[in-house]
Amino acid sequence: MFRSLALACTRSIQTRKLHHNVITRPQTIYALSTSPGKAGVAVVRISGNSAKEAIQKMTLGNITEPRKAYFKRIRHPNSGLVLDRALVLWFPGPHSFTGEDSVELQIHGGNAVVKSVLDALRDLKDFRMAEQGEFARRAFDNDKLDLTELEGLADLLNAETEVQRQLALRQAEGGLRVPYETWREKLIKCMATTEAVIDFGEDENIEEGVMDQVVLDVTELRGLIAEHLDDSHVGEIVRNGIQVAIVGPPNAGKSTLLNRLAKREAAIVSDIPGTTRDVVEVKLNLGGYPVIVCDTAGLRESTDLIEMEGIKRAKTRVRSSDIKICLLSLDKGAIIDPIVKEVIDNETYVILNKEDALKNGNSIQDLISKVQDETGAKKVWTMSCKTGQGVDKFLNQMIDILKAKFDSSIGNPVLITQARHREHLEDCLKALDTFLLMPDEDIVLSAEELRQAANALGRITGRVDVEDVLDVLFGQFCIGK
Repeated sequence: MFRSLALACTRSIQTRKLHHNVITRPQTIYALSTSPGKAGVAVVRISGNSAKEAIQKMTLGNITEPRKAYFKRIRHPNSGLVLDRALVLWFPGPHSFTGEDSVELQIHGGNAVVKSVLDALRDLKDFRMAEQGEFARRAFDNDKLDLTELEGLADLLNAETEVQRQLALRQAEGGLRVPYETWREKLIKCMATTEAVIDFGEDENIEEGVMDQVVLDVTELRGLIAEHLDDSHVGEIVRNGIQVAIVGPPNAGKSTLLNRLAKREAAIVSDIPGTTRDVVEVKLNLGGYPVIVCDTAGLRESTDLIEMEGIKRAKTRVRSSDIKICLLSLDKGAIIDPIVKEVIDNETYVILNKEDALKNGNSIQDLISKVQDETGAKKVWTMSCKTGQGVDKFLNQMIDILKAKFDSSIGNPVLITQARHREHLEDCLKALDTFLLMPDEDIVLSAEELRQAANALGRITGRVDVEDVLDVLFGQFCIGK
């Protein structure tokens, strides 16, 4: 019984994929795959068993060579009216993005042209407009891409900085799939050996020490996964944006700095203390890194309920930020109130603002030394957020700090970028730890722990039932993807 159950589980883990699209969505689908609006060229993508029929009926001809561009007149399949002149490409399955027969029409990008071509496709039998992310989903169902590659593709489409592009491209090209599948296959072999010992250990005289090798393999694998998880969440931080919190007392110039970095009036600037009540965010591209700079409420003792809530939110944001910058005012002698000192540690950077308002006789270097002694800050800059003096130097050095902090980790070809991946890897690690602590006589339970570990890895790449993940994932794609 155990042997048949093990074989069934192994086959399920190795081969199970979701094929409901083949059953519930048999039609040939089409969609505009470029951005809507006036453009020089628009690409209409078609995928499905009847894709080539679109060429035959809308060009009054045929295409014999795949992946070769043909210049054709595009006609309405019923009226024969010429709609446009276009480049037509045919990609026979399975050698296409979706794994199905596919066609691309590279038409002129005028709104009327695009609409006329889409309307004509709608008149073809069993053709329909694609749903959001359906092309990518068909690629997954046809084993052209796994979940990690699809997530990388989604990130590539949404990448806003050079580092995000590099990270997403590596994942879209299988950077995570290869190690995860290698680990999973190793686990399956360990499962097979364990099940063999359960079923035939006594009758077939299986060699002694077989399970010792399984334990060694699992121990090695456990170490690899633990090392993989020990990455300081760099991939997730860069994918989502590096959180930089600007904190300090009221009227230190935090909102002025934010506006200068954003090059627009993102936050209200006023001489009235407590003007900023909530967290104001601005996205920046610093040296290719995505940075989210957050202006927070000024930290001071207050009895105003709304201001107190703003201060509470400021402290919360500081705790969750990746980089903390404390802004102090030089015209007030860079005095650090106790409530401000609470959020400063040796990982905090300090900016001494209002250098233009510094009175004669006050030594900037003495104030810098005073602040470093009181706070233990990593670095102290002086600037004038109002005039812009010193801001460029700050930005250039901040880029150097980001590169020093993240560059070496970003170079790792196998980097966790999704919280989902980390959760499943941690589940896998727990199952492996439980296996390694199991007494020798509990071999049946040990086999179950290996199965749980393999399933956890399989959920990352989509080798087991991941329906709950799919709807969320494909919702990130545009209609034509």
